[in-house]
Amino acid sequence: MAFRSGLLLEVLGMAVDTLRGNKMRSALTIIGVVIGVSSIVGMTALIRGFGDSMETLIRQLGSDTVYVSKLSIASFASGKKFLDLIKRPNLSEDDARAIKELCPSVNIVGLQLGYGGFAHQDVFSYKDQTTITMAVVGVSANFPETNYLTMKSGRFFTDFEVQHRRNVIVLGWSPADVLFPSVDPIGKNVRFGKDEFTVVGVLDKRPSPIGGNADAFAVIPHTTWAKKYEMPRIRGLLMRPLMIAVLPHPGISRDQLQKEIEEVMRSRHHLKLDQENDFDIVTSDVVMKIFDQLTQAIVLALVVISSIALLVGGIGVMAIMTISVTERTREIGVRKALGARRREILWQFLIEAVFLTSLGGILGILIGSGIGLTVNFFAGFPVSLPWWSFALGLSFSGTVGIFFGIVPAIKAARLDPIEALRYE
Repeated sequence: MAFRSGLLLEVLGMAVDTLRGNKMRSALTIIGVVIGVSSIVGMTALIRGFGDSMETLIRQLGSDTVYVSKLSIASFASGKKFLDLIKRPNLSEDDARAIKELCPSVNIVGLQLGYGGFAHQDVFSYKDQTTITMAVVGVSANFPETNYLTMKSGRFFTDFEVQHRRNVIVLGWSPADVLFPSVDPIGKNVRFGKDEFTVVGVLDKRPSPIGGNADAFAVIPHTTWAKKYEMPRIRGLLMRPLMIAVLPHPGISRDQLQKEIEEVMRSRHHLKLDQENDFDIVTSDVVMKIFDQLTQAIVLALVVISSIALLVGGIGVMAIMTISVTERTREIGVRKALGARRREILWQFLIEAVFLTSLGGILGILIGSGIGLTVNFFAGFPVSLPWWSFALGLSFSGTVGIFFGIVPAIKAARLDPIEALRYE
């Protein structure tokens, strides 16, 4: 064991000496490995950071809330076509009432008009202050409960205001901050479109994903929204973007709630046993699972693309190691004449190749981490540096050294000592 350890240390020392003696050549050899590993680590840090911020936002939807909609990200993730999905029947307030009355597990049922990509976009103004284009969503009075939102100031609108289609509005944190930087917004009138709405409340700030602003919206009663905006038509089909949010009674499992909702909706839509649902039931876990699959696919694609740089680096390692074997033919002959065995020569050159690429891997990890932290420092982009990205980068670089260094190492080990000693 001591002999093997001593041999390994000797070979490592020789690898370091070779690296020192050929600094420029060694640097050019490992540059492909450095680029590949830094790409893996740097982009993984940014993607995982974005994923963590999105997970925080998605979790805010509520772990117990179940959403029922005509179509959702779940349908697209399962491969369904948009033109087929818009042919589904529109959801209505009657569906929401049926869920409330016929599902024993239901505690709260809320409505939302204009969800997702169907939210109406408008510009809010107050005196000389104007916002950028932001989403306007129509909701029921229990919107904060079903979406786990808190009020920063004021109040939310009431059922009475919803029933009578009042022009009241609750601002998200972002439009309130732009329109009323130093003034209490409660009771003030903001304008968007042709109408004025009285501000009754401001929602508290929420965590936002990178590239977006989770607070750049305002909500009005869904009855007012339906009066103010026309429902969109797609390919001649009326699209009523209504989403139903459902909360169970305390102690009721979400699976039980979903089962009851599905039974009621299938019955209302007159679906047979062999027909699939013509509506979507979505939870925060479903959205998070889809997002995880997406980020995993992106990371996998990144690894594949980075592997091209590693492949180029590996070819460079093979070429340089082959040249090194040729240059050191006489040295190999002397070592064999002094009793060095084939496997010791093989291990010498193989360890040199692995040492070279592993050094490139370590540099790649440092550069990739530095890129992520720099972006975080200057742009505020959240980063995550999981240990497995370091392990992946280091194992990739080591594998490149083994795979592309084995051929030159075998060539060195098979040299005839007499011919090697005669080499000039």
